[in-house]
Amino acid sequence: MQEKILQNKKHGMLVLVVSILVMLIATAATIYGAIDVETQKTALGYVALVAGLVLLCISWIPLIGLRILKPQEALVLTLFGKYIGTIKGEGFYAINPFCSSVNPAANTKLNQSGDVGTVENPLFSTKGITFENKKLSLKIMTLNNNRQKINDCLGNPVEIGIAVTWRVVDTAKAVFNVDNYKEYLSLQCDTSLRNVVRLYPYDVAPNVDTTGDGVADDGSLRGSSDVVASRIKNEIQQKVLEAGIEILEAKITYLAYATEIAAVMLQRQQASAIIDARKMIVDGAVGMVEMALERLSQNDSVKLDEERKAAMVSNLLVVLCGNKDAQPIVNSGSLY
Repeated sequence: MQEKILQNKKHGMLVLVVSILVMLIATAATIYGAIDVETQKTALGYVALVAGLVLLCISWIPLIGLRILKPQEALVLTLFGKYIGTIKGEGFYAINPFCSSVNPAANTKLNQSGDVGTVENPLFSTKGITFENKKLSLKIMTLNNNRQKINDCLGNPVEIGIAVTWRVVDTAKAVFNVDNYKEYLSLQCDTSLRNVVRLYPYDVAPNVDTTGDGVADDGSLRGSSDVVASRIKNEIQQKVLEAGIEILEAKITYLAYATEIAAVMLQRQQASAIIDARKMIVDGAVGMVEMALERLSQNDSVKLDEERKAAMVSNLLVVLCGNKDAQPIVNSGSLY
């Protein structure tokens, strides 16, 4: 199904004025004919009466084909079930009054910005009659589906949410290729998110290949969010191409471990951080001890045997690696 743009349809004002003039002329002819039939009964009176009544019966039909479109709106038209084209752009249009507009997603409201829903007739109360808005919005909209609980590549459940920025670029495909393009987009966003997330660990893990090249890498949901979002966007775009939808951007809006393992994973992260900090402290302490022994040996200020060096190293490491301030015991006697 290819989109066909209808041109030269912005004659709404002309059709409206002509229709009103025809109605006025038909009303005048009917009144004149009725008076003439009652008084003189001439042939002209009968003709004017019949012509006026016929015009009054059919002059309102062109008014049914009047349409008003705002910027970034479109209307898909069918005539007796056949797709005849799409009108786009703001303006006052006059179309075939027997054409009908089609939008299967008119009543679908998603958790997104700029959604197109139903328009209520202002002449009635909120509990009264509502009229479907068959116009398709061509604006850029942002879909924010509910958060999903998905297992990452290590089997850990994570909760993740994405925001997808999209717009309709082919109205014919959006209306006729899928049953409901909004629901179709929402479903494809969920499935694509699940397919991509399960390829990545939440955090960097050893021996994990996230790119599919057979080589372990450092990809993760937390550290490679831009790469993951780009991959999700590309997968969604491939699936909604036939629906006439363009995906402009996909961003991760929420990422966390599932509640049932969040506390355990937090302890794991804290333990990992403590271990890394301890390694750094030990490396620094060993370097300071080596520097102290080297300086003492160079200046020959203090001569220590191996046993005293070992005791000094032990004491310095205790002082440098301890969590609390050291409280040294001063030996006032001889070292030996």
